[in-house]
Amino acid sequence: MAFCSKCGASLSEGVAYCARCGAPTSSSPSGGPPPLPATGGMPPNVAAALAYLLGFITGIAFLVIEPYKNDRFVRFHAFQSIFASVAYFIFWSIWTRVIVFGFFSMGLFWTMLTLLGSVISLAAFLCWLFLMYKAYNNERFMIPVIGEYAARQAG
Repeated sequence: MAFCSKCGASLSEGVAYCARCGAPTSSSPSGGPPPLPATGGMPPNVAAALAYLLGFITGIAFLVIEPYKNDRFVRFHAFQSIFASVAYFIFWSIWTRVIVFGFFSMGLFWTMLTLLGSVISLAAFLCWLFLMYKAYNNERFMIPVIGEYAARQAG
């Protein structure tokens, strides 16, 4: 049995293009563009990357949209997006209470909490970009605790 060199999907004998990602196989003709993926929409790696775009909103959307709700790769990234955005929301809700407490104590403590909050926001933004990058490159990067739950939910 042959496998796609780009996405690793199994290929039937005599096919010119991978049905999952549209990449040409070694037996494909040299001319002409590859056909659209068999799902009739965007490739799974693009759908998985877009699942992170608006957090739990796009995560839920890709769990409902027909061609992608059955794809384990897209489902994993959609669940991880949902769980990560909920965890970030809960963290940020608690963090704002700490900032308010720091405001009432004034001084250097409040300044340090504000700077630490900015660093945490930057780290969360970079993590979000990293997850989108990994999903786009057909990689299944698991956030330490959240990724395990996402993998179980994805099946």
